[in-house]
Formats: sequence, structure tokens, C-alpha cells
Amino acid sequence: MLIDFFFKLREYRVPCTVRELLDLISAMKERVIFCSVDDFYVLSRVILVKDESHFDKFDRAFADYFEGVVSIDLDLSNIPKDWLEKRFQKQLTAEEKAQIKKLGGLEELMKTLQERLKEQKKRHEGGNKWIGTGGTSPFGAYGEHPGGMRIGQDGNRNFSAAKVWDKREFKNLDANVELGTRNIKVALRKLRQFARTGSAEELDLDNTIKATAKNAGYLDVKMRPERHNSIKVLMFFDVGGSMDSYIKVCEELFSAVHTEFKHLEYFYFHNCMYEHVWHDNSRRYKETIDVWDIIHRFSKDYKIIFVGDATMGPYEIAYPGGSVEHWNEEPGSVWMQRLTDHFEHCIWLNPQPVEYWNYYQSIGLMKQLMAQRMYPMTIEGLSDGIKELL
Repeated sequence: MLIDFFFKLREYRVPCTVRELLDLISAMKERVIFCSVDDFYVLSRVILVKDESHFDKFDRAFADYFEGVVSIDLDLSNIPKDWLEKRFQKQLTAEEKAQIKKLGGLEELMKTLQERLKEQKKRHEGGNKWIGTGGTSPFGAYGEHPGGMRIGQDGNRNFSAAKVWDKREFKNLDANVELGTRNIKVALRKLRQFARTGSAEELDLDNTIKATAKNAGYLDVKMRPERHNSIKVLMFFDVGGSMDSYIKVCEELFSAVHTEFKHLEYFYFHNCMYEHVWHDNSRRYKETIDVWDIIHRFSKDYKIIFVGDATMGPYEIAYPGGSVEHWNEEPGSVWMQRLTDHFEHCIWLNPQPVEYWNYYQSIGLMKQLMAQRMYPMTIEGLSDGIKELL
């Protein structure tokens, strides 16, 4: 069974290996789990999936392979009664057990459910007996009963069900959806290069053991600097105008990069890069920073990320005086070229949906200046951009 399951995962392009399959088989032999599809789902995902970005593929493969199990009819007539009672007793809380007494106990509830499953032939609504919706039956959904069994309802309404019996649903991590803070962090983790810098404040256990052994058993403690992410990042955020529609996703990106990178500097600009940028939008006209200063201050090994929709008049990029806010002596394209010439690794993240890019001449111009290194603000787009920066 597990071999067929393994090939189903590979069919859905989950990058699992034979070594991981053998680990899963070993876990099953050791009876880490037993007779539970939900437990098998958790165990197999932990062992077989090493990157959260593949959770969506795994869930779709799992649902495809176990469809027959997930959609099995609720026919309890052949299941020993004591099995059901023990299973329910194990899962019920003290509050749920108290609610069940309203129906005369769990035994009476299960007995009645079995009888209804045998007798019921079609969907029912608004009744007080059959398994259905909107009624007062102890079995079903979206109805009223002080201690019944909820079957098929999306979430709580009155919090009075003695037991919830719903189909297991797995939430997708879609590679084409807009980024959230958690998904951004997952993608940014790929942009890591660790180095040990600073004072020796962390215990080096391996070297301590070796040194102690060489020292005839006398303790010889060895310390080492902590590991830090050595990647250095410069970010330039387009603000105002059409970018107001993307404030939320830009805030999420800003929050994520602050968490992931120790060496991070950020600046703001409007529409296109010119001779000045700024740190504080409330003082953008009084406290500006020369782009020349940035080029001279930061070394070539910094990773550069521009964030903007690149939606503007083409003249704002291509002509002197094209800026809508001030007279720029040199075109924005000149400043973009200077930055991309100095820094070896640069990308542009565009929150504008990619299907609209061809409608804006300015996006085409900016892609040319970036040597086609413009990526959409999606999980897949950010992952591709991170690969370009490495």
C-alpha cells in the first residue's frame, strides 16, 4: 500500500525519496500510529514532506489516493458496538459526556444513530427524526438539539453538539495566491547563508568533548560564536498612488524580512527610482537620502529587492523631468541602471497580478531594465526571485 502511495505522491510532484519512504515504513512497523487515517496523514506528511511549500501537493495526492476511505458511507451496522463506544469515550470531554446524558447516554445515542442509518434512504430537511439539516433531530447539521451529534456542518453555531462527525478537510497552500506573512517567511528561509561571527558565547559541545578527552578527562570547555544569517539585504518599497491597493501585502513582506534577516536596510521611493530615496514617509521632503550615497556605502554583495507595481507613465522612467513630484535631471532608467550595475543580485517583486502586466508599457520598460528579473508577489514568484538572488 505504501509503495503505491509513494508513487501517487511522486505523480503529484511531491519531492519525496525512497529513503523517506523506508523511514515511513519503519515508523509503521514500530506502530507509531494505528488504525487512524488522520494519524497516518500527520505522520506521513512529517516524514515525506520537507518543505511547507509542498503541503498543497501532498494534500491533493493524499485525498486522491485515499478518496475511497474518506468518502466511505456511514454504515455502522457491521462495526462491533463496543468499538464505537470505546472510541467515543476516549475522545469525549467531560462537558460532552454531560451533554450526552440528555439523550439517555452514549449507548442510547449510538444505538439510535445505527437504526437511523439503516432506515434512512434520502436527504431530509427540517425534521425531528432523520439525519438532515435545519431540524430538531439529534443527528445532522444547522438545526437545534441540546445534545445531539453534528454531521456535515461547517463550524459551530450553538456549541451544543455532543459529538462532531464531519469530513476531514485539508487547507491548500496555493503557489499562486498572494503572500501572507507565514508564507513569505517560508520562502525567505531559502535565502540563508549562516556564518559564525562575533564573540564566543555559545557552547561548542563537540570540541568540548574532544578537548576534554585529550586533556585526560579534565573538563576543557570550548566556546564559539553564534550562527547568524549572513545574507545582507537592501529593500526599496514603492509607496503611494496605485501602491495603496497593496499596502497589506507589502506590510506582510516588510514584517517577514525584519524577522528573517539581521543585515537589512530599507528605503522608500515613488513610482521609479531617482536621485533620492527616504526612510520616513512623514519626512520624505525634508530628510532624503542620495542614491549615490547608497551605492558608495553598501558593498556589491548586498541582495537588492525592489517592491512596486511599476504602474506609471512611461515618461517617468525614460525622460528627464518625468517624475510627477519633482524635476529630475536624469531619467529614472539611468538611476535603475546605476543600481543594477553596482549590485550583482537584484530582483523586482510586483504585487500587480501578472495577467495585467502586458497592459502597462511601464512594466515592460522596468522588466527590460531589470533584465527580466521581475517576479509576481506570489509564493511561487517569491521562490523564483529568491533563487535568482542566490
